[in-house]
Amino acid sequence: MKTEYDAHIEAAILALLIARQQIADEIKNYPTPVAGCDVQYNGLLSKRAQVTRALDAMNSEVFVPTPRTLVAGGGAENR
Repeated sequence: MKTEYDAHIEAAILALLIARQQIADEIKNYPTPVAGCDVQYNGLLSKRAQVTRALDAMNSEVFVPTPRTLVAGGGAENR
């Protein structure tokens, strides 16, 4: 059963995917830089990396330690 927050998370992922595609299109169509230090182009590369990191974070599994599993991949305590 999908919750309201699941819908918000899916919307955030979709927005990031759209932003990544828009940035990729802008980079693809960007004119060849004249100088070695093109601030706007470097800004696009930075934004692309930022969006990629955000998507990676949204799609990765998060380990939440509990008293029974203190480390990722750890089994249940034996008492």
